[in-house]
Amino acid sequence: MAGATGGLGTRIVRALAACGAPVRVLVRPGTPLVRTEPLRRLGLEVVAVDLHHAATVTPACADVACVVSALNGLADTILDAQTVLLDAAAAAGVPRFIPSDFALDFTRTPPGRNRNLDLRRDFHARLDRAPIRATSVLNGAFLDMLTGEMPLIQFGLRRVLSFDDPDQPLDFTAMDDIAAYTARAALDPETPRILRIAGEVTTARGLAQAASEATGQPFTVLRLGGPGLLTPMIALARAFAPGRDQVFPAWQGMQYLRDMFEGRGKLAPLDNDRYPGLAWTGVRDVLGRR
Repeated sequence: MAGATGGLGTRIVRALAACGAPVRVLVRPGTPLVRTEPLRRLGLEVVAVDLHHAATVTPACADVACVVSALNGLADTILDAQTVLLDAAAAAGVPRFIPSDFALDFTRTPPGRNRNLDLRRDFHARLDRAPIRATSVLNGAFLDMLTGEMPLIQFGLRRVLSFDDPDQPLDFTAMDDIAAYTARAALDPETPRILRIAGEVTTARGLAQAASEATGQPFTVLRLGGPGLLTPMIALARAFAPGRDQVFPAWQGMQYLRDMFEGRGKLAPLDNDRYPGLAWTGVRDVLGRR
């Protein structure tokens, strides 16, 4: 497992440990003890490797059934470091690889309109040429972000933003649920190339209803025009706040919203039922904990 010290990665290794699976965690040299000690206390094997040199990573992939990547970053991480991890896994004879995709369905969106998804698309081209079986887990938007980073719900104004159709279906999945599902997929030797999940499929109108029920205050939909309205807004944001070294600058979030409201990244069919017994967190559950 690579990327286990991040928010999603930590959840995935905990889910794997809960399944009783032996887990080897790859961390960068010099990773602070405050990040690695909780992993060791879970009984996980922690190995420091340089993810820019395959020769140091290959031995760490020995005798592994599946490599899971939850690496998060820009080209030097999603393309360069993840390619080193992929090459090392293939050299070590690992049969399966789960890349750090965890997004809406970028296999169905046009290239050149979302930087972070373009990086994942480029990595897929490398992954599909590698002598290893790959499975991507696609989950829409992180449900947890509705109460913070994703400004769809304007709690102070009691409004839910909508770009054109307030009934456009939108996919959301909680990070804990993504982790539980990914852990099951990592232990499943028969996974297909892509698994699509959504903890809840709702709309801007549905978000307004859920927010009203969770807070006891009436929320309404504020229609701001079509998804095309986001294109000039993205251009302005990139010009005045480029954030080239940031993984999630403001304009990146706008690109993601545009993909969601255009419907091109909609997940279908869903594979939620592949692993019985998993519980799915809904929008109302998250908003009620705010």
